Amino acid sequence: MAELSTIARPYAEAAFEIAREKNALPAWSGMLDLVAAVASDAKMGEALASPKLGDAEKASLFLSVCGGRLDADARSFVRVLIESDRIGLAREIRDIYQKRRNDAEGVARAVIESALPVADADLAGLKAALERRFGRRVEASVRVNPELIGGARITVGDTVIDDSVAGKLAAMATELTA
Repeated sequence: MAELSTIARPYAEAAFEIAREKNALPAWSGMLDLVAAVASDAKMGEALASPKLGDAEKASLFLSVCGGRLDADARSFVRVLIESDRIGLAREIRDIYQKRRNDAEGVARAVIESALPVADADLAGLKAALERRFGRRVEASVRVNPELIGGARITVGDTVIDDSVAGKLAAMATELTA
């Protein structure tokens, strides 16, 4: 995985610089989401791997699926990825770009998994606490995960805060078998 991100990083940085120069960071996030979705499609993968198609045909096919949802810079970016045989890294490029964008905008993305639905007031309090802890504005998405039994698991970047019953039981099991 580290190797893929090492290869994808220069492309993500280039996309970020283009987007920043054009003041289009949100638009490029959406375009990279689309490119990653199209690139991860199994049928598109088969077409892009076909030796019968040249780079121009592959780019034309790919861009036709994207329709008019890519601007001229993004279309050129896709062509470069296809010509460099790097279109398969579209997800990694998108992820690295998004992290770079979040850093530039001072945003942390949190995934909150809870055993039960989270009330709006509780979510607001939780977001405020996370913002104090991480020193950034927090954008949170909430998922209900009954396997947690109770409590919650919060993931912000590489940090995982596990205050779930399932997490505590797993920790106890580890301690007992150690």
